[in-house]
Amino acid sequence: MSAEESMREKLMVGLSPSRLDIVNESELHAGHRSSPGTGESHFRILVVSEAFSGKSRVDRHRIVNDLLADELAGRIHALALKTYAPGEAIS
Repeated sequence: MSAEESMREKLMVGLSPSRLDIVNESELHAGHRSSPGTGESHFRILVVSEAFSGKSRVDRHRIVNDLLADELAGRIHALALKTYAPGEAIS
């Protein structure tokens, strides 16, 4: 299973999001010293979930990081997050 598929599955199960966008940006970092060169190291995620209602941005990121702990401990080098509750303006 690819890193993207694994993350998508864990976020869908853990957050039941109304929107989930995962963008692989690894090619933008190819050749950087810290890039592992796997093609699955840098991702941008936008997630909208009721689970984020009433939570701070830090708490929301902690939730996502906890769900993706295995990926972050291994093949994922960088993860950019945008986390929203339903009804919040998406930027």
